[in-house]
Amino acid sequence: MNKFFDDFLNVKKMIKSKREYKRQMERVNLLPPDYRYVFKKIQKHMWQFAAGAGYDMMKVHYGLLDLFEKGISEGKEVLEVTGEDVAAFVEELLKNRYLYIINIARNADIMII
Repeated sequence: MNKFFDDFLNVKKMIKSKREYKRQMERVNLLPPDYRYVFKKIQKHMWQFAAGAGYDMMKVHYGLLDLFEKGISEGKEVLEVTGEDVAAFVEELLKNRYLYIINIARNADIMII
């Protein structure tokens, strides 16, 4: 129950998270148009699977953004980074996020339904 209050009623945490999100979106807006388009489409899809307040997705989005920035620095097209099947790429990201959460829960001895 404390986590609920911390996620949804902690004003300082919400403000900090909002600022972090704005910084992230500033980085996204610096991406080339094709990368930006794919990032926003992936992000929109992934928000549907966010748990609670969505704090868990921020790390995934940062990882995706880092991956895209690396692809840009290497001169790759966006589909060279994601692969031709972007949906499969997203599903893999979500699967890895879910496995990460399960491992955290196991280490903390928390049951996930």
